[in-house]
Amino acid sequence: MPSTNTAQQEMIERQLVARGIRDAAVLRAMAEVPREEFVPHELVEFAYEDTPLPIDEQQTISQPYIVALMLEALELKSTDKVLDVGTGSGYAAAVASRIAAEVYGIERHASLARAAAERCRRLGYANVHIRQGDGTLGWPEHAPFDAIMVAAGGPEIPSSLKQQLAIGGRLVIPVGESPRVQSLYRLRRTGVETWQQEDLGPVTFVPLIGEEGWRLPAPVEAVPPASPALPSLVAQHAEPFDDIDTVDLEAFLDRVGDARVVCLGEASHGTAEFYEMRARITQTLIERKGFTIVALEADWPEAQRLDRYVRGTTVEPHPEQAFDRFPTWMWANRQMMEFVDWLKQHNDAIPDPAQRAGIYGLDLYSLHRSVSSVLRYLEDVDPDTARVARQRYSCLDPWQQDPAAYGAAVLSGRYQACEQAVVDMLTDIIRNRVRLAEKDPERFFDAERNADLVAHAEEYYRAMYYGSAASWNLRDDHMFDTLAAVLKHRGPESRAIVWAHNSHLGDASWTEMSARGEHNIGQLVRSRWGEDTYLVGFGTDHGTVAAASNWDAPLEIKRVRASHERSYERVCHDSAVPSFMLPLRTGNVAIRRELMPERLERAIGVIYRPDTELQSHYFHAILPRQFDEWIWFDETRAVEPLPVKEREGMPETYPFAV
Repeated sequence: MPSTNTAQQEMIERQLVARGIRDAAVLRAMAEVPREEFVPHELVEFAYEDTPLPIDEQQTISQPYIVALMLEALELKSTDKVLDVGTGSGYAAAVASRIAAEVYGIERHASLARAAAERCRRLGYANVHIRQGDGTLGWPEHAPFDAIMVAAGGPEIPSSLKQQLAIGGRLVIPVGESPRVQSLYRLRRTGVETWQQEDLGPVTFVPLIGEEGWRLPAPVEAVPPASPALPSLVAQHAEPFDDIDTVDLEAFLDRVGDARVVCLGEASHGTAEFYEMRARITQTLIERKGFTIVALEADWPEAQRLDRYVRGTTVEPHPEQAFDRFPTWMWANRQMMEFVDWLKQHNDAIPDPAQRAGIYGLDLYSLHRSVSSVLRYLEDVDPDTARVARQRYSCLDPWQQDPAAYGAAVLSGRYQACEQAVVDMLTDIIRNRVRLAEKDPERFFDAERNADLVAHAEEYYRAMYYGSAASWNLRDDHMFDTLAAVLKHRGPESRAIVWAHNSHLGDASWTEMSARGEHNIGQLVRSRWGEDTYLVGFGTDHGTVAAASNWDAPLEIKRVRASHERSYERVCHDSAVPSFMLPLRTGNVAIRRELMPERLERAIGVIYRPDTELQSHYFHAILPRQFDEWIWFDETRAVEPLPVKEREGMPETYPFAV
């Protein structure tokens, strides 16, 4: 790493000036304030990188360019009084203090506020004043302010901040309809009750939490108990069924309509009824509506073994041993393999392989299997490029058994990041698409997807040590991008069914995930395809589940505790209907309205810890916004795992191993 002064100067020239920052005072201030003093010790080497960085309390210090952009938009003068909302580490306040007369910072996390105040005092920024509080309400004792900058995205501009702005003052704030979709606005107060507003472009910030911003999830005791009439209302509007094999899906098919993407969730990775019902629905969608894509929350190379088997593109043995890394039972179970065998039988009756339904993996944990797949392909079609690929990918060789350790090594500075090498390899493959794909487009697509997976996995393992939201979002972005690529590859008329956990497929905008800055596949497919998507969630009250107590621990058949009294699951249980389908997008307005208040929802992954269930496995959600349909099984049983010889080495997923 170059010296701090050199790195800081490179930041000024490459990240700020090259992108159009021209305010000389802002550039001088950014050059004066040492950013490395405001980031965690273990991230000092990244202080001047072109990226936000995590700090405590799951917050971030903004990307240097964004700090400069906001300060330039504020048009600061040396006599100005500035309010900094969402002070975080104190970095932006410190930079502003090198230009303005006084800076007042508000941070809702007491620990961050104390640390930022001490940091600015130690560095000699005597004109910076920081306290803990609700930033959406401003700091009225020191109003009016000539400039207000807000480092978090709200649903609208807080009225308190507008009123605390001096006439002629400027306010810069990210605003968006959801916590993850924002534009940066500059508001200029032109009179007592008049303002001018400008849109400065799209940005991404953590959510602005407070009385006039996004609300934190209510504590469990604040979640209202269901009214006595609600379970009866659910029973009245539910579509009961007795048996999965004979369930009438006609009304469901009408509700799906012409949707291009149907997402079928699960409340655990180890419940037989979830797999069986997804299989039943998927078979019907393939037979009746022409769906040709089944996309799994599974790794690409492993799912390709299933795909080659069911489509008959190569001679393959039965693929029950395809999933040989923890948690093997997630896909290597009897319920899943019965569906795979059905799909093969269905496809065998279709002469054209291009018209057969395929199975595709969306996840990104198969780093080294994907490297091997790319190398094998290139050695067959382009030995010269294969030699280049082998040299580039050799950077990852030391981490074959434990790719998560790669991120730790890079972060600590003990090992050089492989980012550029894997990105260059993907770029080369895409650049040579026409030549490489000429003989066998399917093999090329497989190689391209594996190269893309390697690039995203490398980034993911580094991001695991940058904070939970970053790694979660990278993973779901990759899964969504892979889904979009498969749809494009299969043609404009293709339609996809996605099997993944509820936490990936229910729209995260309407769960507490959004307050953590997380998004997911369900939110992304709704954003891309709108009404042409249909999101289905699954739930249960009690029974058994296949899960482990810790990562890489043995599989256990565990008993699922009865649902929490303030959960959606308890409402369904109290309906006294053993199994049902409940439309949430269409149907009776009353049931949607009554289910709309935020409640708890349970998520069991490959790890289940009943003793800490409330803390470990429940989250807040608004069910009718999260899903278009809800499928309920009051009592469930564990999946039946297949005997599989496990390979070692599998990274931990987040959260709750989902």
